[in-house]
Amino acid sequence: MENFTTAQDMNMTLGTWMDHSIHYKVISSLLLFVICALGIVGNVMVILVVLTTKHMRTPTNCYLVSLAVADLMVLTAAGLPSITDSIFGSWVFGHYGCLSITYFQYLGINASSCSITAFTIERYIAICHPIKAQFLCTLSRAKKIILFVWVFTSVYCVMWFYLSDIQELVYDNITIVTCGYKVPRQFYLPIYFFDFGIFFVLPLLLSAILYGLIARILFLNPLPSDPKEKKKNGHSGAAVSKAPSCKNTRHSSSTATSRRQVTKMLAVVVILFAMLWMPYRTLVVVNSLLDQPYLDSWFLLFCRTCIYLNSAINPVIYNAMSQKFRAAFRKICRCGRKGSEKPAAYSVALTYSAVKDTSMVESTDHFTTELEELTVTDELLPEKKMMFQDPCVYGRVTFSDA
Repeated sequence: MENFTTAQDMNMTLGTWMDHSIHYKVISSLLLFVICALGIVGNVMVILVVLTTKHMRTPTNCYLVSLAVADLMVLTAAGLPSITDSIFGSWVFGHYGCLSITYFQYLGINASSCSITAFTIERYIAICHPIKAQFLCTLSRAKKIILFVWVFTSVYCVMWFYLSDIQELVYDNITIVTCGYKVPRQFYLPIYFFDFGIFFVLPLLLSAILYGLIARILFLNPLPSDPKEKKKNGHSGAAVSKAPSCKNTRHSSSTATSRRQVTKMLAVVVILFAMLWMPYRTLVVVNSLLDQPYLDSWFLLFCRTCIYLNSAINPVIYNAMSQKFRAAFRKICRCGRKGSEKPAAYSVALTYSAVKDTSMVESTDHFTTELEELTVTDELLPEKKMMFQDPCVYGRVTFSDA
């Protein structure tokens, strides 16, 4: 991924080989190792949280699992080999390692871009077209889309098996083995620009447009009313009591808050994707137009660090901006420890979530697309109604951050 030249582009006499300084080796290897280690742990936790927690199995979270798998692929296929490259300055994984690692690098990169595009479209449909979302934003459909994304990117990236190979660069004092491209620049230049347009520019333009439309709904206009509630309220007329009206207001406010929270979180993921990939993408385009590519070691390290940081930072964003992910992360970290049970309020909310999700699976196979806080209504726990004199104040049970 970091190679910008081929053996055909270089003269036979390459001068004297200058190895990286000890200062560069120490800084680069430690920096990349820390980012990759934290990123691998964080993305594995995201996958475990969604797979092991019933109320976390939503269409949006399925796309985040796909993104986590792609980020894991980038960190292991690109990040870890970069550490050995920084230390030894030569390729140590052989011919088949060059082919497979290059393939998985581009597979992870392209799959992450497609996953971001997929959950952006899902957010747009869920918020701007809530009626269609009941049929389009389902768990089964999300799984099919994710399967299509991975099949498409897997087939597309097969070409790198035929474009990659190890090369021996003969210097005056040493011969260096590298993993590069075995075709001249004029052949792989169109591939680079096609990747740049399809897997970077197009997703960002689409995300900018869709998030603009989402923002208009969430922050400028009131949320579309639930068609079921609207129909119910229409039949009841003036006989509607104050308690149900207050309950609907409370639920609408909770939904609005949760939708804004989820949208902000996913928008931050997209913005960081654009910012952290911009240095490398720009360098590839610039070097493709220059006769002598710019290959400063420290700037290349900066580009690599941004890429791996993008793959490692997403779990941190989920933990910081999603209460549900934060609680699920804590549950995994406290697994096996005694005395870490949540208060009774959290237990009631979690039980309600399991009941609600199970009923959905058995009936419509449609999961909620929101990462919203759970509420307990009077209909769910009628025996508790006497305890809550004001349903607007006491009808809501939320997670505890303790």
